[in-house]
Amino acid sequence: MLYIIRHGQTEWNQRCLLQGRSDSPLDERGIAQARAASEKLTGIRFDAVYSSPLQRAVQTARLVVPSLEPVIDDRLIEMDYGPYEGTDLSRLPPEILHFFSDFRHNPAPDGMEQLSAVVARAGAFLEDIRALEGNILLSVHAISMKGLLEYLTPGSDGAYWSKNIGNCALFTAENGGGRIGIPKELL
Repeated sequence: MLYIIRHGQTEWNQRCLLQGRSDSPLDERGIAQARAASEKLTGIRFDAVYSSPLQRAVQTARLVVPSLEPVIDDRLIEMDYGPYEGTDLSRLPPEILHFFSDFRHNPAPDGMEQLSAVVARAGAFLEDIRALEGNILLSVHAISMKGLLEYLTPGSDGAYWSKNIGNCALFTAENGGGRIGIPKELL
């Protein structure tokens, strides 16, 4: 089974700032969220753990599966917000509001990574691990998770871009025999 988790809360999440590639650690609530996720997965023996290189994802992976050191893969990193990094979500500039109003049809503003690039790197990562068997955890970010989900869901046509994915949200997908199934949210 493939398990995909978003990292726990950081101060930037709590302050509603575009975090992107800023390397914020988990705050106390984020640590508690990751521990709660670990408890949800009690009894599952993980065979591999992969993480974004950003410390909030690495910390989450280590708290969820303390028995394995995560393998860092840059393709799991969060979207690059470029000059919009750190922007207050309650005071977004018009070009970001336009992008957020219709992710499927509006390209990211200049200086930001395009969503198609997020899906491409997520897909390249998934293709590289497709042959792995067993229980695998991926510790990622909201947008990189959406890229993974888009790649794994043929015909989604961008449906995940507008989905709210909270801290420590968890999706699963069957894997085996070189195939990865359609992801489902684990409640």
